[in-house]
Amino acid sequence: MMDHARDLASVRDATERLLTAAAKLDNAAVAEPSRLPGWTRGHVLAHLARNADALVNVLQGRPMYVSGDAREADIERDAPRPLDVQLADVRESANRFQDAASVPADWSRTVELRGGVTDSASRVPFRRWIEVEIHHVDLGIGYELEDLPEEFTEREIDFLAERFGRHPKVPSTGLVTSEGRIWTTGGGAEGGPIGVRGTAADLLGWLAGRRDGSTLAVEGGRLPALPPL
Repeated sequence: MMDHARDLASVRDATERLLTAAAKLDNAAVAEPSRLPGWTRGHVLAHLARNADALVNVLQGRPMYVSGDAREADIERDAPRPLDVQLADVRESANRFQDAASVPADWSRTVELRGGVTDSASRVPFRRWIEVEIHHVDLGIGYELEDLPEEFTEREIDFLAERFGRHPKVPSTGLVTSEGRIWTTGGGAEGGPIGVRGTAADLLGWLAGRRDGSTLAVEGGRLPALPPL
C-alpha cells in the first residue's frame, strides 16, 4: 500500500537536498554537460521543473504534456537560463506540486501519465521522488547513487523490477543485493534464469540506465540488455 503523504514528505526533503547542492553552482556550471547524453545541467533542472507541473496536470485530470514535442521544446527553452532563475523555477514548481497533492482526493483512482501509461494516483508522489533523486545524481555535482536513502533505493529497484517483469526482451532474471535482498524481473524473453548480484546502488544504476553493470556478478548467462526507460 502506497503512503502518498509520507512520499510527499520524502519529495520535499529530496528537493531541498537538490536545491541546497545546486545553489553552490554558478552560471557557467549550469551550462556544463550533465551525466545525461546531450543535456546540460540546465536541461536537467528545467526538466525537473516542467515535470513537477506535468504531474500537477496528472493529479488534476489533464494530459501530462500537450505533446512529446512540446515537452522537449519547453526543456530546450528553459535550459539556458541563469542559475537563480533555474532554482527559483524548481522550487516554485515543486511547491505547486505539493499544493496540488495536498488537496483531498481519491488516491485510489487511476490516472494517466505520459504515453498512455496508467497508474494509481497514490503512486504519483513516489514517481516524483524518483525524478528528484535520480536527476540529482544526473547533475554530477557530488550526489551519487550510494548517497540515496536506503528506502528509496529498495523501492526504486522494486519499481523497475516490476516494470521489466515479463518484458519480451528481458529473460528471467534474479537480482540479489550484497545484503541478501532478492527480486525477480524479466521472463518474457527466451533464456535464463540469469542471476545478477551486486550492491543495491550498482543494481539500481544498471536497472535505471545510469551504470553499465560491469561491477555486477552474473551467473547463468550474459547480463541482459535492458530496454530504455
